[in-house]
Amino acid sequence: MLNAVIFDVDDTLYDQQQPFRNAVTTIIPEVATTDLHPLYIRFRVHSDDHFGKVISKEWTLEEFRTFRLCQSLIDLGYSPLSNDASRLFQATYETELDNIQLHPAVEETLNTLASLPIKLGIITNGPTDHQQKKIDQLELTRWIHPEYMLISQATGYQKPDIELFQLAEERFDLDPSRTLYVGDNFDNDVFGCKQAGWQALWLNHRRRQAPEIKNCHPDCTLTAFEELTEGILSFTDAVVMAR
Repeated sequence: MLNAVIFDVDDTLYDQQQPFRNAVTTIIPEVATTDLHPLYIRFRVHSDDHFGKVISKEWTLEEFRTFRLCQSLIDLGYSPLSNDASRLFQATYETELDNIQLHPAVEETLNTLASLPIKLGIITNGPTDHQQKKIDQLELTRWIHPEYMLISQATGYQKPDIELFQLAEERFDLDPSRTLYVGDNFDNDVFGCKQAGWQALWLNHRRRQAPEIKNCHPDCTLTAFEELTEGILSFTDAVVMAR
């Protein structure tokens, strides 16, 4: 019987693309409207691929942020920004992130789960201060106790490291076989939790192609935020009975 649901944050609990689009159109107006989504995808790829260098102290946080933006622009045929322009973009992006809100369907999901005997938690990749600001802005402590939140930089690990999920098991007192992880990123979220023996719900609202990873399949795939409550409730008869 399922007794814990742990969530990713970025692009799982809120639409991360909108603040990014707003920052790009403000600071880099030469980016075509049709390139905003591809640029966001490249930005996410470079974020996921290179944040480990911040964890290992190979790069500073500013070096990482400059690289992921400039390389994303280069990938789409645009010129990279100067260091000053990159810092201005980051400041604008953070201002936009100050206005993020939970997706309404996610708020409904959290309200439903909070009324059930299910432990709720967070595992998110990223810089500690940056991710904590998002957690505060989204008011996640309305549903999730701070003790059940892990931010990767504070741990020395990052998704999909199995050690990060094992650390959550220890700190949150989780039974892996009865724990569901919900996230939008296949490599970090699905592969990461499955190698730790957790169940995986892939919230693939960007409709990305799943990579071919041997013996790694999500237990459930959804393509819209509005499917989330029903999708999670389907994991256990005991929870379904409570609907």
